[in-house]
Amino acid sequence: MPLDWFKLSLQLNKFPINRAQKALEQIQKIPEDHYETYLLGKQKEIVEYQLKNNPFYRNLFEKPHFSTWSEVPVMTKTDLQQSLKNRLSEGFTKSTAYIGKTSGSSGTPFIFAKDKFTHALSWAGFQDRYQWYDIDLNKSLQARFYGIPLDFYGNIQERIKDRISLRRRFPIFDLSEEKMEKFLKRFQKSNFSYINGYTSAVLLFAKFLYGKNLVLKEICPNLKLCIVTSERLFKKDRELMQAVFGVPIVNEYGASEVGLIAFENLKNEWIINSEDLFVEILDQNNEAVPYGTEGRIVITSLYNKAHPIIRYDIGDSGILSNKSTAKKPILEKLIGRTNDIAKLPDGKVVPGLTFYYVTKSIIEDTGSIKEFIVNQNAPDSFKIEYVSKDDFTKNQQQKILQAIETYVGKNLKVDFERKNTLKRNKSGKLKQFTSDL
Repeated sequence: MPLDWFKLSLQLNKFPINRAQKALEQIQKIPEDHYETYLLGKQKEIVEYQLKNNPFYRNLFEKPHFSTWSEVPVMTKTDLQQSLKNRLSEGFTKSTAYIGKTSGSSGTPFIFAKDKFTHALSWAGFQDRYQWYDIDLNKSLQARFYGIPLDFYGNIQERIKDRISLRRRFPIFDLSEEKMEKFLKRFQKSNFSYINGYTSAVLLFAKFLYGKNLVLKEICPNLKLCIVTSERLFKKDRELMQAVFGVPIVNEYGASEVGLIAFENLKNEWIINSEDLFVEILDQNNEAVPYGTEGRIVITSLYNKAHPIIRYDIGDSGILSNKSTAKKPILEKLIGRTNDIAKLPDGKVVPGLTFYYVTKSIIEDTGSIKEFIVNQNAPDSFKIEYVSKDDFTKNQQQKILQAIETYVGKNLKVDFERKNTLKRNKSGKLKQFTSDL
């Protein structure tokens, strides 16, 4: 009997995946007319738990007890930019919880924690959605268009995780024609079931195939699906990808700190995860807006006991469809998740999200770096604007320059400028990478 690699990898790390999958099944059985009651119960429960067990949250809440949901404060990323040990709930430590870093794709990075059951529940949700398209995380081989840490230990760790999780990495730090040729050869030789990756990187591969007049499904017959994430997918780009890959293109919306937020079903509806998250669309006064109206996406993790993620403003804005219900909310539109591409003098093309791997080298648990953006103002020249209590030290600048040399390219000029505030776009989103070219 073949091994269930996905389950095994979670169980080895003491994530109770079997319990999480059973819990998910039970939640999904709750009928529509009882679903609002389920959500309200979980919302009240998680707030009361954190008020009792988390001094950081009590301090943020500023009231002695929970009365109505509308009085629950909205958390921002800035609220969470302080040492993790201040934010962990009583009874949890860094060794008993799952610890992760946000990508910083919004320019505001921080470190977070999830209890092990919540992390397993997130994965149960991914497995459930992928099965809509006949993808089994235990058996289906993934072509992963992501970055990878380039330091020795980080790289080894990620590659081991990839092996166990049936993922094969297509690093996106260099997306030149030569690299694309190598990618193509891997598809010819391997039995990939699906592609998963950053929209801009997957799109560049699609354009490469289009230029060669190839259909990927004909080269790799096992291919069933392409999932794009982290950046906005435009209609014409989707049509191009669908034509050259020969499989459905699915939009995934997630964030490391909360897991899966929304996933497209077979009818092209972007279904919000209402099982372990409560997603609201709020106006500037933190009031819920009617369906069909644009507002800020605010998320509550209903099960995370290790760390409060309650009415958390994720930094995106969106619209819930008029067809939404409590059990089946539909994301009609996600606004403000796009990233540019950096083009270097030697012809190398690097997705803007590569700068996530640069930011990882400067994220500190002190929370001293509040926000930053990277701008390319010439083929070989970049400017990093940041908000921080102090100027970057020479040592910090050196670390960033080394990371840029490792992940982006050599002989690049980088200027640093500390600012009090950073310029935002109309939706209030901070775009981490922009290019003037």
